[in-house]
Amino acid sequence: MSDEDIPEPDRIAGAPHPRETAQIFGQGKAEADFLDAFSAGRMHSGWLITGPRGVGKATLAWKIATFLLANPEAGLFGDPALAVDPEHPDARLIQSGAHPRLSLIRRPWDDKTKKLRSEITVDAVRSLKNFFHMSAADGGRRVVIVDAADELNRNAANAILKELEEPPANATILLVAHQPSRLLPTIRSRCRELRCLRLGADDLQKALAQAGHLSDHGESLAALAGGSAGDAIRLLNHDGLALYAALIKVFSSLPHIDRPAALRLADACAGRTADVRFGLTLDLIDLFLSRAARAGLMGEPSAQGAMGEARLLARIAPDDRAARRWAQLQQDLTDRSRHGRAVNLDPAALILDMIFKIEETAQATAVA
Repeated sequence: MSDEDIPEPDRIAGAPHPRETAQIFGQGKAEADFLDAFSAGRMHSGWLITGPRGVGKATLAWKIATFLLANPEAGLFGDPALAVDPEHPDARLIQSGAHPRLSLIRRPWDDKTKKLRSEITVDAVRSLKNFFHMSAADGGRRVVIVDAADELNRNAANAILKELEEPPANATILLVAHQPSRLLPTIRSRCRELRCLRLGADDLQKALAQAGHLSDHGESLAALAGGSAGDAIRLLNHDGLALYAALIKVFSSLPHIDRPAALRLADACAGRTADVRFGLTLDLIDLFLSRAARAGLMGEPSAQGAMGEARLLARIAPDDRAARRWAQLQQDLTDRSRHGRAVNLDPAALILDMIFKIEETAQATAVA
């Protein structure tokens, strides 16, 4: 397989790579925090860019890297005049993936399994020794992007920590983290955090339009994506809105379910070609349970993920006692899903079992 054919683990299918994304939306505070530190001469060698998946963390990392390597005299964000000109020589090198003073650390390709590895290995981090040595020749700033830092295995994390403890001169390490709590506390303590937030409805629509995605179902998409452009694109790519609507239809008669509809939904997750649908179905079941628990605490949601969802949630989660039941079931089914996938349980059987557990919980909640 040629390098061009190897999938990029930091690219969302159906969206431009973060290095190719023209504009970042909804992260003005994180942008301003970085620029304030840079302007005041308080640059850290390590920056931890955190927040939910799909809200622009990697895009922010690439924007910062471009700014640092192009080294413009003006600022970075805000007015378009402050942005790095895409025709700047350094910007063009970054776009082509060939900048000599930028290193990208991400999950590597395994030639034996013909798949991306599930974690970032220590060999990928050890390559930084040569990178820092070779890129120091011209005396310019060096930048490393780790995407995502929570995918570092233990040895790789320790290797990154060593670089943060003894940072080379004029080097900046940008760590993108979806779950920073999974990182070594010593890594977190040696980085300054830039927190990226979930996107509001307007910024989400702008981000989707920039990525070439338009939808007539803005309310449902905003409700299910939870402010993540990445999740929204995934839903649009794989007909996730229709799938969630099918789930709501199955559950619409709770505390009893439409069993033929449940069987059809489960059977659609079987087979080698249905792996994406299987994974998305698991995620949407988890989301449904999360929304049920939240409805029990906060009342009927203001935005529906599908027609009839708000009424359904209000009925099966009328109070905080019901909320606790649904929250516990969400945790139980998350563990069940993880175990089922680990032992290659039949996808249809796993989905059907989860649906029956939801029915049992709804019946217990109705009796209580």
